[in-house]
Amino acid sequence: METKTMDAKTTNSVTVLPEAVAQSFLRAINRHDVDALLALMSAEHCFIDGLGNRMEGLEKLRNAWTGYFSMVPDYAVAIDETLRDGPVVVMLGKAQGTFTRDGKLQPENRWETPVALRAFVEEGKVSEWRVYADNEPIRTVIANG
Repeated sequence: METKTMDAKTTNSVTVLPEAVAQSFLRAINRHDVDALLALMSAEHCFIDGLGNRMEGLEKLRNAWTGYFSMVPDYAVAIDETLRDGPVVVMLGKAQGTFTRDGKLQPENRWETPVALRAFVEEGKVSEWRVYADNEPIRTVIANG
């Protein structure tokens, strides 16, 4: 007998756990797959960056992710630890990439920083993606690049 919980989505007898959704979202980020990201976002999805800036609206988010991946074409996040409490998934690790204005990746424009990511998952979709990271490493590269 299958047990349904408030923090897991059950579809056709398959239970989708919040951490699986959050990990799929992160894999889409690491692939720079904006369409996959949008497919995993709820209609009310909210992105909150490390400075507390909020962005909502799927078309705005499409443009923001596309622009970011253009600015940091090798952006990737490596996760060391994942924690879950109901619909909330927290992933701890490191974000890294190389800033570029012209598409060329120069070693001096590479940065990395510790990161904590918080996903709030409802009905198999990410309704909030919050980034906790020190933005100073990329800001320094942008200022010098």
